[in-house]
This record gives sequence, C-alpha cells and structure tokens, in this order.
Amino acid sequence: MEVPGAGYVVLTLLVALSWTYARRLVTVSRMLRRGARAEGSCVRVETEPYQRSDARRHFFAFRTADGARVEFEDLAGSSTAEGSPVTVTYDPRDPEGTATVAGRGSWSPVLQSLALAAGCGMAAAGFAILLCFEITGGNR
Repeated sequence: MEVPGAGYVVLTLLVALSWTYARRLVTVSRMLRRGARAEGSCVRVETEPYQRSDARRHFFAFRTADGARVEFEDLAGSSTAEGSPVTVTYDPRDPEGTATVAGRGSWSPVLQSLALAAGCGMAAAGFAILLCFEITGGNR
C-alpha cells in the first residue's frame, strides 16, 4: 500500500533532524570555546522500552556559579553510569539550553553532534535524490 505524499513527510523529517543537530553542533562548539565549566554527575540513565541495550538516555546535573541546580539530557557513552562524574560546559545566560558534557571517556561533544548532523544530512540528500528519481520516472 502506497501512502500519497509519504516521501515528502520523510524528507521533511530528515531535514528537520539535520537542522536540529546542526544547531546543536553550533551551540556545543561555542560552549566548548567560551562557556563556563562546572563539575556535575550523571543522575539518571533510562532504558528505552523493549529493553534494547543500545537505547539509553543519560541525564546529568550540575550547579551553576550562582548555585542553581540544572538537569539536562545529553549524549553519553555506554560506560557512563549513574553517579559518574562529568565536566559540564554551559552558557551562564542559558544553562538549561546550552549545557553539554565536556569530559573525557566519551566522544567529544562536537564529534557527536557532527556525526548526527552529517548522518541525517546525508540521509536527507539520498532520500531527496530517490524522491526526484521517482518523480521523474527515472528519465534523464
């Protein structure tokens, strides 16, 4: 069964994901260069439904220079467990929206964001080519 317009929906979702990860890449790069640093820890690791071992969400917490507690979700390696100490980099004007784990033991936050942005971007480009090929009927 073919759903009319489904290809456009998938392409739109891929472009939106690419844009989201590209924006995150810019934010993370800026924070690593100019952001404030604080010590934090992993406060929670949630496993996604169906007990897939590769689907975990990591939540971290830290205190800003003025003492406010901030909790955020970020990418982390499988070896990061509850209670693991981390270094957090953030913008003091928006700690909730810019906090990122900047510690050792995992990929650099820049490389993680770059890999996700590039992967989604390439998937979007490939899907766009297939969609164009389908629209034109394969004629050149």
